[in-house]
Amino acid sequence: MESPADKNKSAASGPNAAGRPYPMERTRNIGIAAHIDAGKTTTTERILFYTGLIHKMGDVDDGNTVTDWMEQERERGITITSAATTCYWTQKDDSTYKAFQSITHRVNIIDTPGHVDFTAEVERSMRVLDGAVAVFCGVAGVQPQSETVWRQATKYKVPRIAFINKMDRTGANFENALNDLRKKLGAYAFPVMIPVGKEDFLTGVLDVVNQKAIIYDETDETGLKYQVTDVPDDMKEYGKRALAELIDAVSNKDDLIAELVIEGKDITAPILKAAIRRLTCKIEFVPVLGGSAFKKRGVQPLVDAVIDYLPSPLDVPHAQGIEPGTDIVVDVPSDDHKKFCSLAFKLWTDPFVGKLVFFRVYSGQLKKGDTIYNPRTRKRERVSRVMMIQADKRIDVETTFAGDIAALVGLRNITTGDTLCDEDFDVMLEPPTFPEPVISMAVEPKTKADREKMSEGLGRLAEEDPTFRCFTNEDTGQLIIAGMGELHLEIIRDRLFREFKVTANAGAPQIAYRETFTKAAEGVGKFIRQSGGRGQYGHAVVSVQPNERGKGVEIENKIVGGAIPKEFIPAVIHGIEEAVKGSVIAGFPVVDIKVQVIDGTFHEVDSSELAFKMAGIFALKEAAKQAGAILLEPIMKVELTTPDEYQGDLLGDVNRRRGKIIQIDAKDNTTIMQAEVPLSEMFGYATAIRSLSKGRAAYSMEPFRFEPVPSSIAATILDSAKGKPAARS
Repeated sequence: MESPADKNKSAASGPNAAGRPYPMERTRNIGIAAHIDAGKTTTTERILFYTGLIHKMGDVDDGNTVTDWMEQERERGITITSAATTCYWTQKDDSTYKAFQSITHRVNIIDTPGHVDFTAEVERSMRVLDGAVAVFCGVAGVQPQSETVWRQATKYKVPRIAFINKMDRTGANFENALNDLRKKLGAYAFPVMIPVGKEDFLTGVLDVVNQKAIIYDETDETGLKYQVTDVPDDMKEYGKRALAELIDAVSNKDDLIAELVIEGKDITAPILKAAIRRLTCKIEFVPVLGGSAFKKRGVQPLVDAVIDYLPSPLDVPHAQGIEPGTDIVVDVPSDDHKKFCSLAFKLWTDPFVGKLVFFRVYSGQLKKGDTIYNPRTRKRERVSRVMMIQADKRIDVETTFAGDIAALVGLRNITTGDTLCDEDFDVMLEPPTFPEPVISMAVEPKTKADREKMSEGLGRLAEEDPTFRCFTNEDTGQLIIAGMGELHLEIIRDRLFREFKVTANAGAPQIAYRETFTKAAEGVGKFIRQSGGRGQYGHAVVSVQPNERGKGVEIENKIVGGAIPKEFIPAVIHGIEEAVKGSVIAGFPVVDIKVQVIDGTFHEVDSSELAFKMAGIFALKEAAKQAGAILLEPIMKVELTTPDEYQGDLLGDVNRRRGKIIQIDAKDNTTIMQAEVPLSEMFGYATAIRSLSKGRAAYSMEPFRFEPVPSSIAATILDSAKGKPAARS
């Protein structure tokens, strides 16, 4: 049998290089993303089986899936790190689903975590993907982390299709989930594949575009055997109505379909598909499919939809960067013949090959032995080894092309978000952005022998994970680790033990409080030293005022008339920046303030950068004493799902935790509560909710915003901060 690569070899044309096995138009870079437990990993596992990459399907519950390959992932049944893998899909003919076409597509898939503690993995994956499959639970519909993932996809302008999974579960409702998509996410979403039956009677899917039914063989456990039939009699009317709605929805946004509708002409399946693809690529339309990955119903049509509707690297706008040190925008087209440019989106320590740098190629080619350039460090490095990743397997390759996702071995001085390019193509692509840590704890090695290994291990883990920080508390000398949640820090400690053989004691988790000011004030800072000979003289006056919540710290130079010479202004600002990190109340970083340097004096001989830096520190601390400084605490957005009979108990518990109920919805004997609760009150909540509901309730939470701490609680925090190390992040 002819290999897919041989089938697809074609002469170089347009943006494709001659040696390229799969042209860009037949390449898809997609991510599978969703709320925790919506079925992302199971969906990915089924796709890998049906595309022939694996010969036996794994299950999350059995701990034998391909993309969840870390020990911690298999033990907990969750995805922790995004795993990249490549598979190949030969589409079947639309009319019969039996005759193979000769076109095979290459699909690079990234399976991302659903847990909010590992949101950085989703963020960096979205930055380099061309399209995404958003998976939703057919029972729960749109959940909090679904909204977060959707926002991340919107932020990076990623086209997406929706797969409403778990249609075999009791209480599954395709229409409700579809309405959720429209109401909660504002998605212009319409079905292209509708489940035939539901719960125990889920037998297949209805292809709305082709008006055919795909019915699976009940006796075949693999889901490989199915028949394409006419739409069952009891669904014919429903199918016709769905097609009419789909055409109407597409015609509202696509001129070609609108013209055909007005002229009363037939709209064939290929024409409709092409229009849906155009709108999906422009992020104006979301095709929706239904099925069950676990029961192996509707997965093959989902892969067809990825090919039909999600963009290739040629269908999305060109990547853009800037020339370092300027605001000049540089176009980076998807073209093998252009200069090489790529983005390093993930670092990973591999036990066998060392540090892996995952990168997405946007233009040009990279061959083994080439030299690449990092515009951030201004350094060049030679590429000794290039790999394509198949989850936990690594395959060496000679060349990577535009649109590829691959990994490099052995690069030094690199961080997540660095651009790697040709030296004569000096451009910096926009890196992904990451949220700040919200929780921290002190750690110490159990033995002296562990100390050095622990320092190395934490350094490597911080390199890999942009939302994990480790630093030494200046007051106590304790080592502090900070991350996105209890689970995040638990996994870090577990990885320290397993990968670096370090056993560590940990203190209780500490909240990453912040400080801010509530009123305007002025502060004067003077640093004067005389010790015979040349002394030190610095004098600065600053004014401070509250800034909008979430705006951060803004520092402005308002000096006029040369009260402080220009060369000393950066030193004053540097001093203010340093003071902001420690503040005056309890050593927590200050946020959301405006600072202006408004006056000062200098000495012709004794003034220096150090003196003005110290003057800046003293001026801010002096202003802070009169500025009504307060503590802020992280507030979490919490969703509780519980059987009706436990609603009262859980409501009372949320109130006891200083929580605020925002919304309560009832859905099929189930109550869904949306609440805002301080993070400090959520420690150990998993155990509490289990005991209150006899194990039947579930919850999820994500960071939402910072709010002032009540004065009675602030006093306790301040007392504790004076006796213990400040939990800074």
